Amino acid sequence: MHLQNTLELLPDSDPVAFERLLELTDQGQFELIYPDDLKQGKIRLIYMMNDAAESFLAFEQARMKGKYKKDFEGEIEAELHLMKDQQEYGLIIRQAENVFTLFFRNLTVETRLYNYGEIGHFWISGYEYLRQIEYKASIIRDKREYLGNDFCNETELKLAELADFPPLNYCCYPSVSEQYIFYRDDPWSPSEEAMDVMEELLGKVDDRRMLRILRLYRRHPYKVLARYMARMFHRSSHDKIVDLLQEMIVEAAKTYPKRRLQTDEKVRYEKLRKKAEMRKNELESQGIRATIFCEEPFEAVRDSVDLKVYLMIWKRRTFNRKVRIEEII
Repeated sequence: MHLQNTLELLPDSDPVAFERLLELTDQGQFELIYPDDLKQGKIRLIYMMNDAAESFLAFEQARMKGKYKKDFEGEIEAELHLMKDQQEYGLIIRQAENVFTLFFRNLTVETRLYNYGEIGHFWISGYEYLRQIEYKASIIRDKREYLGNDFCNETELKLAELADFPPLNYCCYPSVSEQYIFYRDDPWSPSEEAMDVMEELLGKVDDRRMLRILRLYRRHPYKVLARYMARMFHRSSHDKIVDLLQEMIVEAAKTYPKRRLQTDEKVRYEKLRKKAEMRKNELESQGIRATIFCEEPFEAVRDSVDLKVYLMIWKRRTFNRKVRIEEII
C-alpha cells in the first residue's frame, strides 16, 4: 500500500485504525463485509476473526466507486489519498484487473470479545483434549498480537505464552491439518516466557517429575526432549497439569459474553444443549467424566461453521488418558 509517512490525517482520525489498514494492505489482504449498513454509510473490513475475538476497521460516511469482487482470492494493491478539499479519504483498491475506490471520512476500530471456553473443534482425532489446549493458546496469542495486551486478562497473557511451548503446541498436538498451520521460524525452540509459565504451573500442581524434565529441557531445548515431554502430558500420572490448564482456559474466557445466535440457531442450540446435559448426567451416574463443547458461527459474518454440540467423554485408562468425541444430534 502506498502511504506516505507524512500523510496528514483529518481531525479526530484514529492513527491505530490507519496503521491496521496499512498492515492489512501490505499483506495483500482486503475482505469487506459488504454490503453493510449502507444507509448509515458504513462499510466494515475484517481485521482479525477467531473464536476469541472479531475485529473490524469501519469506514464511516463511506461510498464506493466501482465494484468490489467478493470472491477475489488473489493479492490486492492499494493506494490511500487524502482529499483536503472534500475532507475525505480515497482508498484505491486493485484486484488484478478490477479497480474500485472507497471514499470515506473516518476510519475506526470495532472489536468484540467472546467467551471461547466451551468452544471445541475436533478436526484431528487423538488426544483431542490436548489439541483443544493448543487451539485455545493459539487464538489467545493471536488476540494479544493483533489487538494488544489490553484485550487480554492476566490469565490469558500467561496462556498465550504456551503457544510457543513445543511439547503442547502445534509441533506435537496440532488442532488443524498441516495445510492450515502457520509455521514460525525455528518452531521447536521454546520461548523463555513459555518455560517460566509452565514451571509456575507445574509447581502449583506439585508435579515434581515433569518439573525436573522441564528444567532439563530448559537447559537443553532439543526436539527429543520436547517430544518426551509431549508424551508425558497424556499420561494419567500427569493429569493434574492438564486439568489445571483446562480450568484456566474456562475461567479466563468467562469474563467475556457469549456470541449472540440468530433465533433459529438459538432454538436449535438450546435443544442440543439440553440433550447434551442429559447425556452428560447419564454418563456421570456411571462414573464416567464428560465435558460439553460446541461449535458456533461468527457473529458478524456467517461462515461455513455450523452450530454443533459435542461431548468429550473420558475413557477409563490406567496409563494413557484418552477421550472419545460424541456429536449430539
